[in-house]
Formats: sequence, structure tokens, C-alpha cells
Amino acid sequence: MIEDDPAVANSLQIGLERDGFQVTWKNTGASGIEFALQHDPHLILLDIRLPDGSGFDFCRRMRQSGLRQPVMMLTVQREEIDKVLGLEIGADDYMTKPFSLRELISRLRALLRRAYGEYASAEGQVLFVRDLVIDLARGQVRRGEQIINLTPTEFRLLVFLARHPGQALSRGQIVDNVWGYAPDLDGERAVNVHVRRLREKIEPDPGRPCILLTVPGIGYRLVL
Repeated sequence: MIEDDPAVANSLQIGLERDGFQVTWKNTGASGIEFALQHDPHLILLDIRLPDGSGFDFCRRMRQSGLRQPVMMLTVQREEIDKVLGLEIGADDYMTKPFSLRELISRLRALLRRAYGEYASAEGQVLFVRDLVIDLARGQVRRGEQIINLTPTEFRLLVFLARHPGQALSRGQIVDNVWGYAPDLDGERAVNVHVRRLREKIEPDPGRPCILLTVPGIGYRLVL
């Protein structure tokens, strides 16, 4: 947990540990990244306003450093642009303060299930999309010898689409299956952001997608 407010951090740590989480608290972005690189935590809870910089910048640095675990961003800002920016730079989900501890725990557990639970017993299972190889056991996507670095949410999004090739999937269906909670407007906007980021990584020409297509008025469709 990377949070500069001791009162907030203490309250969250007590609540999370009471629910079975093991929590390490860091009060700056730099110390949080250093800890994550050394100890590889299962999940990162990241505040946006930190004394040594923006949580947005630290999230970007985490992804550039190769940290792939789920990132939940916490913010007091309600503007849509801030939420979209967090998702654009690699966060998997966000919550706006004040929030319910119970909802936070539910969302964190959903992130952990998506990142580690579903594919733990998927040994040997592989999906193919064009020249992409999706290795469910390793949580890895390759094009030839090149490993495509996806976040856990991007990986799960690609897997969900690959398991329904040619099918027009609504944003609501995607939110329900990839994020694991009831669809809402923010969730559907998050789908658009993650699809755009996924296209940048898997499409030969992201400006003219040929793998992950938009279905006007519905959502998205993956073409094999």
C-alpha cells in the first residue's frame, strides 16, 4: 500500500489485515516501487497524491520496470479524465475516496482472482489468435519469440475475447466477465480505455485494427 496519509493508511491496514491480507505500507512512491521490485507483492494499492510525485507517474514507472501485478489506484478526484488517465498508464482499477472498506476488499479480491486464480490450474492450455499465442498457464502472450507485456486486466480481456471469437460482445458483458462486477458507465468507459491499450500492443497497425474490432452500438469483436 502506497499512501502518504498516516491516518488513512493505518485505517486501511487494520481493515485489510482483519480480512486476511498481509499489508506493507510505504508513504512515498519511490519507496513503494523499491519495495515492489525487491519483494514482488501480489497487488499494489496506490494513492494518486503522494509527497514525492503523482501516483500516475509512479504507476507508469512500475509498468516500465516490469511490475505486472494488479494496481488499484485511490483518488479523491472525481473527474473522468483522471480515471481514464490512470487506466491508460496501466492501472487495473480505481476507487474514488471516500469509499466503503467492504467494497474495496471486494474489488481487491476480484483483482487477485483474475490475476492469479483462474489460470492457476490451466497448465498446458493455449489459445491462438492470428499469430498470437496465449499461454494461460504462464499468463503470457507471445508473437513469435517476442513476449507481449500485458497487464493482468489486459491479459484477461484478451482471453475473454479469444474464448468468444467472432462474437459481438457488449461492454456490459465485458465488464461483468473481465472486471467481475455489475456494469456501470464508468466500467464501460474503462473497457474502451483497455481495448485501446490492448490494440496498441497486439495490432500490427493500432490505427486500423484487424484483430480487435469495434461493433457499432454493441461493443467489440475479436477476429481469428
